[in-house]
Amino acid sequence: MPETPAPAGPDAGSASTPVRTRRRRRLWPRLLAVVAGVVVLALVAVGVYAWRVDSGLTSNINRGIDLPGDAPSGESARPSAEPETGTLNYVLLGSDSRDPEDEGDGRSDSIMVVHLNKERDQASIISFPRDMYVDIPGHGKSKINDAYAFGGPALAVRTLEQLTNVRMDHVVLVGLEGFIGLTEDLGGVTVTNKTAFSSHGFDYPKGKVTLQGEKALWFVRERHSLPNGDLDRAENQRNVIKAIVAKGLSADVISDPARFTGFITNLAKHLTVDNSLTDAEIRRTALSLRLRAQDITLLQAPLSGFGTTAGGQSIDVVDTTKLAELSEALKKDTMEAYVKKYPEG
Repeated sequence: MPETPAPAGPDAGSASTPVRTRRRRRLWPRLLAVVAGVVVLALVAVGVYAWRVDSGLTSNINRGIDLPGDAPSGESARPSAEPETGTLNYVLLGSDSRDPEDEGDGRSDSIMVVHLNKERDQASIISFPRDMYVDIPGHGKSKINDAYAFGGPALAVRTLEQLTNVRMDHVVLVGLEGFIGLTEDLGGVTVTNKTAFSSHGFDYPKGKVTLQGEKALWFVRERHSLPNGDLDRAENQRNVIKAIVAKGLSADVISDPARFTGFITNLAKHLTVDNSLTDAEIRRTALSLRLRAQDITLLQAPLSGFGTTAGGQSIDVVDTTKLAELSEALKKDTMEAYVKKYPEG
């Protein structure tokens, strides 16, 4: 029998829930956030070097993911596309698999939706916390990251569509090996580390630290060695996001077509997309973007609190009222108004 949330109480988001617990739950996106931010921001400059970037992006990107088909008998149909709005929704999944040939296995380390508005001058990157307690088609209530474990990217997409009642147009997957490879291709990134710690054989002294490969991976994943646990890990992840974006889109890289093309080409190598995302659509979308860094908003899918299942698992409780507003904004191309109303996500 599917487990159900325990009665509301302190763990379910009441006023007595410790502030630290609340903040700890509101983590910045995990590994995929790094890649997601770089993917979206990198495409901003594609038009500058379109003739060179086009071949680097489309010739190196991997395909192999099937989007969900028609719903089985007894299940609700997929939301219909709303072409009149002209928006696009990409599901970004981070797999915790270490085998690049096996990225469809394991749980999703990160689940995000990138929403592009009709004018292509605004983007919203929405993270869905992995412990959100939702209905997974064909499996009942469970944590949202279980959808990937139960049925790969297709079921993860169906779960998001059922949760939001919004059509997801495409899906992008990156595994841990992809994250490692990305930092290696960039030649490492440098961050300021506020707390010295060690993890999995790597030492991270206080101050400036250059991160690459496995060393970068465990810097953004470690929490047990940090004084504030998940809070410090979230800060480390934010710092790495900034460092990758700063290096990949720095003035000296953007002004050098060869270096920028190499950045895009290497980025594409670490992504797997759905089979329906054609080169022509990638090209068309990339060249239509008119984004600046300040036009990209990071936010989190709404939660009402935290609780436990009957089996004792900690869960994040969905704020259904606010989620309905988010869904409406995604469908009606009014995300700017939603973000103004809920600036903290």
